Amino acid sequence: MSTFLAKPAEVERAWYVIDAAGKPLGRVAAQAAVLLRGKHKPTFTPNVDCGDHVIIINCKDAVLTGNKLTQKKWQRHTGYIGHLKETRYDTLMATRPNKAMELAVKGMLPKNTLGRNALLRLRLFEGAEHNHQAQKPQTVEA
Repeated sequence: MSTFLAKPAEVERAWYVIDAAGKPLGRVAAQAAVLLRGKHKPTFTPNVDCGDHVIIINCKDAVLTGNKLTQKKWQRHTGYIGHLKETRYDTLMATRPNKAMELAVKGMLPKNTLGRNALLRLRLFEGAEHNHQAQKPQTVEA
């Protein structure tokens, strides 16, 4: 009996919807990362991009547990000397909740071309409406 190895042309991609309302941000991000990577499939192959498309709705209603809202910070650098910008997560969740979710999912994906291609299949929406009804996405319960 030989090990099954998926070929890129044989991969079938499904669409999934995750509702983040009232759920911890990290739990939703971890679930999305598994679906984007394709690790839930029996045909998972580590060196082949076999993940699915993921739509996350209600990003603004995701919660951060503990003191993360005030203690956790998002740091970015502008490229100029000494220009390290910090934003607390209470500000980030109020102004750009999609960015907070994207950063959480991106940190759980591999740091190579497979991870970058998987991140392209992630769609984030602040509210409950999304424009991908034509793909007939399946809802995922957490």
